Amino acid sequence: MPETGVSRHQLLIDGKWVDPVDGAHIDTHDPSTGQKLAELAAAGPWDVDLAVQSARRAFDDGLWRRMPAEARARLLHRFADLIEEHADELASIDTRDCGKPYAFIRNVDLPNMADLVRYMAGWATKLEGRTIPLSRQDPTAYLSYTRRQPVGVVAQVIPWNGAVLAATWKLAPALAAGCTVVLKPAELASLGPLRLAELAVEAGLPDGVVNVITGTGADAGAPLVAHPQVDKVAFTGSVETGKGIVAAAAQNLTKLTLELGGKSPAVIYDDADLDLAVDGALAAVLYAQGEACTAGSRLYVQRPVHDEVLSRIEAAVPKLRLGESSDPDVVVGPLVSERQRSKVISFVDGAVGDGAEVIAGGATARDPGYFLEPTVLGGVHDQMTVAREEIFGPVVSVMAFDDEAEVIRRANDTTFGLAAGVWTTNVARAHRFANAVNAGAVWVNCYNVFDAALPFGGFKRSGWGKEMGEEALDGYLQSKAVTLAIS
Repeated sequence: MPETGVSRHQLLIDGKWVDPVDGAHIDTHDPSTGQKLAELAAAGPWDVDLAVQSARRAFDDGLWRRMPAEARARLLHRFADLIEEHADELASIDTRDCGKPYAFIRNVDLPNMADLVRYMAGWATKLEGRTIPLSRQDPTAYLSYTRRQPVGVVAQVIPWNGAVLAATWKLAPALAAGCTVVLKPAELASLGPLRLAELAVEAGLPDGVVNVITGTGADAGAPLVAHPQVDKVAFTGSVETGKGIVAAAAQNLTKLTLELGGKSPAVIYDDADLDLAVDGALAAVLYAQGEACTAGSRLYVQRPVHDEVLSRIEAAVPKLRLGESSDPDVVVGPLVSERQRSKVISFVDGAVGDGAEVIAGGATARDPGYFLEPTVLGGVHDQMTVAREEIFGPVVSVMAFDDEAEVIRRANDTTFGLAAGVWTTNVARAHRFANAVNAGAVWVNCYNVFDAALPFGGFKRSGWGKEMGEEALDGYLQSKAVTLAIS
């Protein structure tokens, strides 16, 4: 039996909540306290197969994909209504589970989630094909057209940072397209996605359309992405795990979309509004205490204002409220685990060993809990590990630059290409930067602005395909060409 106050959770397979076949469970902890929070069902290969077979039946029998598009849209709208009705609860669950501050989840993530489900519900009735006149045939002899159809059973593997948001980004376009899903949350943060799945069932989605398996990557994630009856894998996570998923999916030539890491540049020109720029640059790296793939962890400041910007950041960091993620006034919460905190600290220690200087922060704080003060590094150069690898923590490297050509070259000198930000009052310069930087999302005089209609996804090693926007649907649809002889 679970300890007092500790919840115990099951798997969702074929519309029923069930224990794993071998009865195994794993523990999850509250990052703010380090205390045990819940016991998650630990799925194994047999449970994975049951979930995939459930999704396979739900797809092949056609109840979901053949449902009139308007009816499917109506169920998704009901799902969005339930997300809004339970927004406080979902935010409370997710913040205790992953450590992301409550205010960010409740005021940013939850509205985006409801908007996205409604946006995708609108597309359910608009997935149109085209009539195409043949170019080398008698146009009166043939009728040719295309149909856009769902790819089938989709395995969706999501990360622990903002898990309810990540789950919604994956579920909404897949369901709108008519696919069925097996969702695998990260073992460090599964409680929000599990509650979201309960709301999907409550909304009236047919049995087997959404299945959720929890557990480790090795025992649940690996057999899921390698399953021969999975038609498509959608993954968000690290580059290294992404490479492993590509290798596993290759055995079955499974379709893939990948949203991987980032090492995003944030650029402040000497003509920028420094009040706006400094606040924006700090928010760029401290959103979700840096545990975000878009984190602007490379901050380039034009030399004439470099010292002033550094001084302003140094003064601002101690004033940022750090504390338990459930506190609505907290800006910087705990990292997700002690392992993650140790990893981030090793980046800082390595940078100092390479000659960098800690300008502000850098200390662990508020034990118990996995807290780390926001950390500002000076004296960093582009070849240091801290400037090249994704940190996934509240660490920013501040570096000077002289001119436009230089900063664009340095911004692009990375294997990643997820996001970038620039602060300037020169409109032409802003557009030149947005055109030249190799990133899937570029923000000008702002950062981390998302919308259901805007596609999100990276270049280079930051991934394949898009989340949100009309383009997200492309990953869950396939086109069929039909030609009829009519004379």
